[in-house]
Amino acid sequence: MTIIDTSDEILQQSAAAMATKVARRELSPVELVDASLARIAEVNEQLNAFCLVLGDEAREAAKAAERAIMAGERLGPLHGVPIAMKDLTPTRNHRTTSGSRAYRDFIAPDHASIARSLLDAGAILVGKTTTPEFAYSGFTYSPLWGITRNPWDTSRTSGGSSGGSGVAVATACVPLAEGSDMGGSVRIPAACCGVAGLKPSLGRIPFTILRSTFETMAHFGPLARTCDDVALFLAVTQGPDEADILSNPQAIAWPETLACDPRHLKIALSVDLGFYAVDPDVERNTRDMADRLRALGAEVEEISLGWTFDSVLAWDRRWNVYLATHYGHLLEEHRDDLDPEVVRLIEKGNRTTAIDLKRTEFVATDMWEKLAAVLARYDAMICPTLARPVARADQNERSAAGGFDADGRYIGNTMTCPFNLVSQCPVLSVPSGFTADGLPSGLQIVGRRFADLSVLRIGKLIEDSWGGAGFPSPRPDRDQ
Repeated sequence: MTIIDTSDEILQQSAAAMATKVARRELSPVELVDASLARIAEVNEQLNAFCLVLGDEAREAAKAAERAIMAGERLGPLHGVPIAMKDLTPTRNHRTTSGSRAYRDFIAPDHASIARSLLDAGAILVGKTTTPEFAYSGFTYSPLWGITRNPWDTSRTSGGSSGGSGVAVATACVPLAEGSDMGGSVRIPAACCGVAGLKPSLGRIPFTILRSTFETMAHFGPLARTCDDVALFLAVTQGPDEADILSNPQAIAWPETLACDPRHLKIALSVDLGFYAVDPDVERNTRDMADRLRALGAEVEEISLGWTFDSVLAWDRRWNVYLATHYGHLLEEHRDDLDPEVVRLIEKGNRTTAIDLKRTEFVATDMWEKLAAVLARYDAMICPTLARPVARADQNERSAAGGFDADGRYIGNTMTCPFNLVSQCPVLSVPSGFTADGLPSGLQIVGRRFADLSVLRIGKLIEDSWGGAGFPSPRPDRDQ
């Protein structure tokens, strides 16, 4: 069953358009927030995108935003625009559970840096979105909040771990939602839900919610229906910030438009990254995007990247150690409260030696040398986001993927986690089409180190090829 988009045209606008109309007094923040809350009420029971809805607080903030307009005060670039934040990210005086029963009663004492930036820009927080426990999975399910479902087909997963944010944007509850990405947790739900999602380059957005500020796989990123809104989110939240020693000291100076001349672009195409077994529908859609770029005048050449399954194993090892480091202390008192899969991964992390962990850098170095050689010759590389069609909502990583085909290719679900090992490279996921079952698929656009603007410009070209009104929304009457 598909959840139909609201007919309310207010919510179909981009965040940029909303902010512009609010500043011109053509649209009221109160009207916007009321529409957003009504849309959440309409879809949330079926989809479970939000675990916390801040109705009264959001309405009061909207009234204050309207008073500021009438008083002629200086307005931020997101003034009056409703947004959502992931339940992993602390927001002051709100319950922030990280999807875990162990933290079901935790009230955040202060905003994370990214939340403060968004709110200082005038955005209005309408709710917190669901995440699997500790954002560990590409499927949004937790013992605390249950399953978050896909708006294109409620029997399918929304992806994860920012699955609630992906659904919130795809169903027009909000035009912008925050996510986090340590293995694809922004890009996976973007692909599953048919929206855009960016893993920015390392340090582009300060990451301040961990005890360690030296975690190189961790990124905050936006989910949105247009690349212009992704850029707006980055403009508002980008660093530097001394609270994050890895934050990038050189902020992007954003141009007025993402438009570029595709005739000057040279793009590499890798359908399989060297080792994935890619579904025929996904491959067809990926090649169709390459053809669209060629039709616009870009030069697109298929290349052999030469990565191996070792990249997945290296990421898995780092991820298990991350979980054990940050959440292993919970096993003593909360083992029975935790997702059994989280417990299993923590215990694997506990068994990993320091030498085994350090050796993952050898794999990452080999990966970088191969990718760097490609990016020295090309402006960007494109590849699928998911190797398979969107999985069922009752599955998980182990049941949805695994093993190898007759040709020795990995039957994996997501093609995202390797890029968190070469984390200085920005990676944008945009919709690439639909499978035979009418489910969205995604295309990753991989840029040179810190070239976030470049991947957004290529994403904008693909977005415009859909018709120039943003990426498709879930509608059963859509010609797919």
